[in-house]
Amino acid sequence: MSVLGVNVSNSIAVVTLNRPEARNALSPELVIRLARSWQVIRDDADIRAVVLTGAPGSTFCAGFDLAKTIPLFTGARPPADEWDETLLSDPTLAGKACLRDYDLKKPLIVAANGHAIAGGMELLRAGDLRVLANKALLGLSEVKLGLIPAMGGTATLIRHMPRAVAAEMLLTGNTISADRALAVGFVNRVVEAEAVLATATELAQTIAVNAPLAVAAARDLLRTSFDQTEAEALEYETTLSIRLAKTADAVEGPRAFLEKRSPVFRGR
Repeated sequence: MSVLGVNVSNSIAVVTLNRPEARNALSPELVIRLARSWQVIRDDADIRAVVLTGAPGSTFCAGFDLAKTIPLFTGARPPADEWDETLLSDPTLAGKACLRDYDLKKPLIVAANGHAIAGGMELLRAGDLRVLANKALLGLSEVKLGLIPAMGGTATLIRHMPRAVAAEMLLTGNTISADRALAVGFVNRVVEAEAVLATATELAQTIAVNAPLAVAAARDLLRTSFDQTEAEALEYETTLSIRLAKTADAVEGPRAFLEKRSPVFRGR
């Protein structure tokens, strides 16, 4: 069975980390397969929303595999197979797998059905929306190992939660509860573990029926306005709004509303 599952249905791609025996830790093979899958998903115009989850168990993702991947990066062990060789020849694949500096260009809902630790927390951070199991713990434990979160966690966590909470997580390496993650606005929903995937898929379905160009524009604004002045953000908002007004979907939406029917958006 593959270490990564990808299922596409009704314009939604569900990506599943599938190493339950290793708490879905990111092995070299899983890293490479995940990086390649993001490329395929981004290039598929029929996919309008993405859900990332883990195989059933207590852990969504325990981060990079401490027996396989981390020793490979630190030089503590030599490459043993083609996956090791590929990752060593192109270490940027790790960043791509964790969406560190690779934009999926599509809404990503992370369905963390268990603990999200280290790289697992960084995968959770990469989501546009986040659904979390009520008993899950979140943590960035790298400082306990002589490392720092290098998949975007150290540099960008303060964009997703209050600075004080981010500093506590990064400097102590301790975990926070699902309830605290919800209270500080880091996650959108906290539900029973068995309901995480269904809840995330429902959110994805709601997004997928909307006009894809409008969704992409709104997502773009959300991501870019953080680093812009208000004037710059408003100017970009105007630019995208004018561009959208010239699309066929912008004609279809109001027409469908007036005709009391569901719109048929084609992304053009």
